[in-house]
Amino acid sequence: MTVLSTVPLLLILFYIIKQGISSINWDFFINLPKPVGEKGGGIVNALIGSGIIVSCASLMAIPFGALVGLYLSEYKRDKLAYWVGLSVDVLQGIPSIVLGIIIYLWVVKPTGHFSSLSGSIALAIMMLPPIVKSTEETLKLIPGTIKEASLALGVPYYKTILRVILPMGLSGILSGSLLSISRVAGETAPLLFTAFGNPFINTNILKPMSSLPLLIFNYAGSAYEDWHKLAWGASFVLIMMILFLNIVTKILERRWKIQF
Repeated sequence: MTVLSTVPLLLILFYIIKQGISSINWDFFINLPKPVGEKGGGIVNALIGSGIIVSCASLMAIPFGALVGLYLSEYKRDKLAYWVGLSVDVLQGIPSIVLGIIIYLWVVKPTGHFSSLSGSIALAIMMLPPIVKSTEETLKLIPGTIKEASLALGVPYYKTILRVILPMGLSGILSGSLLSISRVAGETAPLLFTAFGNPFINTNILKPMSSLPLLIFNYAGSAYEDWHKLAWGASFVLIMMILFLNIVTKILERRWKIQF
């Protein structure tokens, strides 16, 4: 049964590699998509867009999520901590398309235009639960005697947290952050309502921007064979990125388990 559980993953990887590897070349990574009827083209706009959108989402979600996880681990018996933890659990179960609609109503509609910033906000909200939970569970495993020893030596509470507790839980926080990044890197639904897509290279976060999931969604549903090849190639690149992030996460988790 253990072997059978890995069969779907292996079949998916095999099929994506088989369909997408033929599209991978240097031009694929440095060129823009070609118009209908022209052969070739690349996904450079989607690569740059995905990098910007996910990076902005990470800058918003990782510090905030780590602070919330720290609060939940330090004040676990507080009533506010109970409701915050419950809110994080509920947030984890909200469908991504619902978050996309909410950010559309909160950000896109008031500003009057789509933007990569609104897409980053939607992804940042999705990233919060794994980061919060990973930080909370990691910090709970740190022996309380370490914090007590630091406080007994006269170190202020905030310095104990910043220089003793957080550094010891850094590997767990990083693993949760990488896991959340790998989760949102392939999300399409929130970006349909926020970033919208762009056939050109754009680095302005206040304007529409392309991404790998959006490019795959738009090109896979088209009627053109060349666009289908681009979609398979982009799928191959995206799945390799997510696979790499998951492997790094597992390595960090293994190191974290040995450490504590």
